[in-house]
Amino acid sequence: MPERIVSNRLESGRLESEKIGIAKLGPCKDKKKRLAIFKDLGVLEYKKALELQISTLQAKIDKIIDEDYIFFVEHQCVFTLGRRGGKENLTVSKKFLSEKNIDIIQTNRGGNITCHCPGQAVMYPIIDLEKNKIGVKDFVYGLEEIMKLTANDYGIDVGRNKKNHGIWAGNSKIGSVGIRVKKGISMHGIALNINPDLEPFSWINPCGLSDISITSIEKETNQFKSVGKNYDFAMDRIKNAFKKHFSYVFDYIIR
Repeated sequence: MPERIVSNRLESGRLESEKIGIAKLGPCKDKKKRLAIFKDLGVLEYKKALELQISTLQAKIDKIIDEDYIFFVEHQCVFTLGRRGGKENLTVSKKFLSEKNIDIIQTNRGGNITCHCPGQAVMYPIIDLEKNKIGVKDFVYGLEEIMKLTANDYGIDVGRNKKNHGIWAGNSKIGSVGIRVKKGISMHGIALNINPDLEPFSWINPCGLSDISITSIEKETNQFKSVGKNYDFAMDRIKNAFKKHFSYVFDYIIR
């Protein structure tokens, strides 16, 4: 299977999987369920997480390991660039970022510039899509669905937007997706804003879009505080939600 890069931007028209619904993603046609090993990396520097993804993907390509892996992580504040670039979408100087100890890192994922920071739940599935008969468009749709279901767990009404891949609450983006597929195996993944400091997002045009705002689970649930609802934003809760929804959406056993 040739290497493919999946952009954050929607291709023209609606995804085929969106037309027919999530049922297309599972169950697995084989009697044996798909299996993935889930690893919580805690708070980890972006470059180290990227190195882990690359080494795991290569090990799968070289048939050293057969298992699919899912890495769950938070990053220190960092801006990453996709294959579409993104430096032109910085709205502050590099000197300003240097003073804040924030790196800008070029990656091989699809899409434009984005921000990672503590309080954002990031998941990197290293999945053999070809072996598991999961189409790339369906995989992206399914990753969005995991974020959508997690936001729904908090009573937040979110959806997709033709402007850009990811999950949106109105005109505010709450979750991003960007992947790379090499030899039929995925890397990179999703980032859902739980309770991060949103100020760094104002220093870029997120995903190359200048007419949007960024929101979070915490910000969106503020509207419910007046009726006495309290919410748990602990990453352990989000981690368990990601595991549950990944298992449901892609018909996986998660270990």
